[in-house]
Amino acid sequence: MSMKNKSGNRNAALLIALRIIIAAALAVDAVIHLQLAANYQLAAPDGIGQGNLFRIQAAAAILAGLYVLIRGSRGSYAAAAVVALAAFAAVVLYRYVDVPAIGPIPAMYEPIWFFEKTLTAIAEGAATLLAIIGFTRLRNHNRRR
Repeated sequence: MSMKNKSGNRNAALLIALRIIIAAALAVDAVIHLQLAANYQLAAPDGIGQGNLFRIQAAAAILAGLYVLIRGSRGSYAAAAVVALAAFAAVVLYRYVDVPAIGPIPAMYEPIWFFEKTLTAIAEGAATLLAIIGFTRLRNHNRRR
């Protein structure tokens, strides 16, 4: 086996591992958002509410995780990165900044870290970074072919 084939096989194995880890991180994010949604919706039962935003985030994370897991294309890595980064940015923003309600989006300031919130932030951050790495590695992998 040539050195080029070994390198290509290693990169292909790395890409598969990245896809699995990204999908797992997005699954953690989705499960926790779904678990917390009902209690957060109590604050605004008639509006969009934070609980419904959590459900939308969970659905986006599930779809992005499945897409990257099944397809493994540059588009799937990009979708996973966007979904994870948006969730990560939101949790950090609303932790440190008291953003008022914006139209139908409720004020979601919560100046504490608790286990589930911390876990989702870690999963979202990891999924973001790994999806960017996968996107870059896939581009380099395709160039070498």
